[in-house]
Amino acid sequence: MIQESAARPSVLLKTRLDEIIQNLGDAPDLDHALLSIVRSVRDLFRVDICLLYLSDPAQLGVQHLMAREGLADNAAPPAFANSLANLVAERLEPVHLFDSKALPTHKDAAGHVYLGVPIMHKGALLGVLIVQQRAKSQFSESEQASLATLAAQIAGGIQLAKARGSINASVSGDLQTPPLFEGVIGAPGIATGIGHVIYVRSELAQIPNREVADIESEIALFQAAVSRVAGELDRIADEQGGRLTAEDRTLFRAYAMIARSDELVTSTLTGIRSGNWAPGALRDSIQKHARYFEAMEDPYLRERADDIRNIGRALLNEFQTLEPVEEHYPSRTILVGEDLSPLDLAAVKGARLVAVVSGHGSRLSHLAILARSMGIPAVMGLAGTLPLNSLHGKSLIVDGYKAQLYIEPDASLKRQYRSLAARERRLTKKLCHLRDQTAQTLDGFRVPLYTNAGLLSDLNPSLAAGSEGIGLYRTEYPFMVRDCFPTEEEQYTLYRKVLKTFHPRPVTLRTLDIGGDKPLSYFPVQETNPFLGWRGIRISLDHPEMFLTQIRAMLRASSGLNNLSLLLPMISRVEDLDEALILIQRAHQQLEQEGLIIPRPRLGAMIEVPSAVYQVEALARRVDFLSVGTNDLIQYLLAVDRNNERVARWFDALHPAVIQALLRIIRAGKRSGTPVSVCGEAAGDPAVALLLIGMGVSSLSLSAGDLPRIKWTIHSFSRQQARALLRQVLKLEQASAIRSLLTQALVDAGLNTLVHPGILE
Repeated sequence: MIQESAARPSVLLKTRLDEIIQNLGDAPDLDHALLSIVRSVRDLFRVDICLLYLSDPAQLGVQHLMAREGLADNAAPPAFANSLANLVAERLEPVHLFDSKALPTHKDAAGHVYLGVPIMHKGALLGVLIVQQRAKSQFSESEQASLATLAAQIAGGIQLAKARGSINASVSGDLQTPPLFEGVIGAPGIATGIGHVIYVRSELAQIPNREVADIESEIALFQAAVSRVAGELDRIADEQGGRLTAEDRTLFRAYAMIARSDELVTSTLTGIRSGNWAPGALRDSIQKHARYFEAMEDPYLRERADDIRNIGRALLNEFQTLEPVEEHYPSRTILVGEDLSPLDLAAVKGARLVAVVSGHGSRLSHLAILARSMGIPAVMGLAGTLPLNSLHGKSLIVDGYKAQLYIEPDASLKRQYRSLAARERRLTKKLCHLRDQTAQTLDGFRVPLYTNAGLLSDLNPSLAAGSEGIGLYRTEYPFMVRDCFPTEEEQYTLYRKVLKTFHPRPVTLRTLDIGGDKPLSYFPVQETNPFLGWRGIRISLDHPEMFLTQIRAMLRASSGLNNLSLLLPMISRVEDLDEALILIQRAHQQLEQEGLIIPRPRLGAMIEVPSAVYQVEALARRVDFLSVGTNDLIQYLLAVDRNNERVARWFDALHPAVIQALLRIIRAGKRSGTPVSVCGEAAGDPAVALLLIGMGVSSLSLSAGDLPRIKWTIHSFSRQQARALLRQVLKLEQASAIRSLLTQALVDAGLNTLVHPGILE
């Protein structure tokens, strides 16, 4: 066995890896980023040569050498290395060659050991990293694993550097075609507008550049922040002297010196005078000085880079204290952020908000669901694909159908998308005639269509779309926008307005469904796995005082209207449903004792976890209706986090297991005489709606924007056709085959625009 060389590291030290990743993230462009990588790798692995190739997206299988270290300036790379890069790209796995016989046509390989690893990003080959060493021994297994680990870690940074470079080139006019990036579909639609970045104040990397008109005012703000932060650090060192060790006092004084250092101050002032606002100029200065320390050999000095960043965060917080940022949204705002929340959308007043671009999330995250209900396109899951903070103030096109984002589009592309938007408007106008018609199949099967809502602003669009009622009102949103639980009276006022607005149409109010991805700032729940934790009905049953208050408000709001239905979320066992029903009965009796005469509302249970699917008959016997929440049901059935963009392609409402579960639920409802509604986002998918009609679903509840298209689908098929399609689907084993079958059925029925929306003519 060949012994491992002591001259090279056998394990990649985490601190050095973090340093490489940090330098990569701070690099101003792609060339600097790649050069930083090859220099760091050559130093870390103590090899003779390090080469980095990038794949050519226009030429499949072609690798271009982009950065090298260890070769003379004018020296050509070894031909053997080029062949190795192609071999790694072909195999998509590490290749270790230590014998020239592996590629005998290249004599230059004699006496050298080569190791090549692929650089993969989101399942695609981004490039190849190669190291070469003149030695008799092989690279050890630990060295091979370390280089492969590093390649996996740097992939995202390289992608971001490529994106940053293409954006800068587009702005400067050096790029012929506008940069195009693909994410995950959040909400359909087309929009053009100006990017407005929302960022976490304490995160340096998220701070966008913003032009300022009053440079002197920005300078004064920065100088005041430096004075206050440095002064506070000095004060702590002096006043707490007796309580602090000598080392701690020295640290605080060192922090104060860093904050007011000439290098940091001068660098930041230069950035401000160039027209950037203070936070953006400070970000650049902090990153520059942190890189300087990280490049030092001495471990103690390298660690001072973290001190620099801590000072930067302190100054950022002080900016916010001295002069809170007042957001000024453009007339056509495309909201951009790493992890936007529904509250960020609600902050944009009026009709200014036209689209959403989020670093994280999928079409089933609540941000996307809210965007759909508002009728605005959303592209999700772009974190790691492009630096979102660079989109502030940029002209953007958001294509929610294809999950595509264009940056600084030219006039020709804008005209194309304006044409597509006009086509969308024509389709919407064409479907307007369906507004007052009932949704029924060609052979007369009636399917009531309700809408989902969570804000009062959702009500008018629902009515305008021809909604027959509210099939799901998410009551958690009013809880999320407050800093404490709303009172019974506040809840009563809200629920009364919803019920009156739709009277005499039915309204289904779902009880509080917090937890998971819907936390309350004033009611923190810290859990390792919140989606399998304390959420929905579980929280309500553990806090009956909160649950009873909400139920009382709902019942009072229905007085004299009698159009209320109550829906209980996250039912996973019969005991929970029984306990909730007892509490509802108690609330009803309390109100009767107070002299109020309120008819008992219809009660329903949500079927959204697998255990409920297998106990559906027992649950159906206890309630008046069942409502299938496909968003969570699919998540739990397929073990796919609905908010995680990395696994979005595994989330599929047409998975055979999902279809079998839906069929089981609807058949159980028929046997017990219990109506079954489907209220998840899948109800807005024409292909899924066809199958649900074939199964005999009682009603559908969907986003207002999806309602006209689903009504058009229902009008275009007979129930007999839907049943025949269901029989064919039940014989198939792959979701892709099921989608193809149903897509063809929609095309054959003349619904091409539903199947292929967003196709440029």
